[in-house]
Amino acid sequence: MAVRLNERIVMKFSSIASMTIVTGTLAGSLLLSPVRQQPAMAEASVASLPSTGSATSVLRIKHPIEIEAIPSPTEVYEQYVAPPAPAPARMAARVSAPAGYVTISVPIYKQTRALNCETGALQMGLAAYGRYYSQDALFAYEKPDLRRAVVGANGTVLQWGDPYTNFVGSVNGSETALTGYGVYYPVILSIARSHGLPNAYGGEGLSPATIYAELAARHPVEVWVEARWSRPRMGTWTAWDGRRIRYSLAEHAVILSGVSPTSVRVNDPQFGSQYWVSKATFETVWRDFNNMAVIFR
Repeated sequence: MAVRLNERIVMKFSSIASMTIVTGTLAGSLLLSPVRQQPAMAEASVASLPSTGSATSVLRIKHPIEIEAIPSPTEVYEQYVAPPAPAPARMAARVSAPAGYVTISVPIYKQTRALNCETGALQMGLAAYGRYYSQDALFAYEKPDLRRAVVGANGTVLQWGDPYTNFVGSVNGSETALTGYGVYYPVILSIARSHGLPNAYGGEGLSPATIYAELAARHPVEVWVEARWSRPRMGTWTAWDGRRIRYSLAEHAVILSGVSPTSVRVNDPQFGSQYWVSKATFETVWRDFNNMAVIFR
């Protein structure tokens, strides 16, 4: 009886121990296993979004700075040194006119016809005094003599018109082709006096000193020279009225509009330009036409 009771007690303790071990094992498993959270149920259904097309992968382009390493500086400046200040600019030298330098306010006109340089110079001389006329209006007083020149065997002019009384040939002609020539001081002087300048005077054989004095007094002067200050061969022909005419096939007239100790200023109707020429050049070329001039005053 006692033996059976002991066996029952031993079996009972064994069962209890086994249950304790199983229970401990299950508890350990629960403690060591990861805890999984159940997703919460949405309380309300999410509104569906409109389709934007099939999803595509985006190709990322690397910037060069991500591809190449930034080079290390080759020089290291510990302190910035300012460059030296620039030297102050020199003041521009003032251009001073030489002693005795005089200019006259004379407009610059270009001749409107092939051979009306004398009329273009006349137009400038009158305009200096506020008398404005077109070249064609002034040329009408020159009464051109359109008779053709009589030419010798060597190409020289034997007989032609009288430039002291009329314009010789066609104003649209050519001196080298002997279809037109020009006009001399008496005709130009007469037009100047009848168009507002009664005190104008002119002639031949005038001295350079007279011309320079008139320029210093601010009186424009028309002079007869050769185009481009050239020196071609001079010649003479006999006019229809018997006068001997000294001529050059480069005959030209300009207006002098200024003077200095060494030069004269020229308004040239051939090009509609203004420039200075030495007194030596002026006097040499002017001499070819026997120092012919008209002074506007």
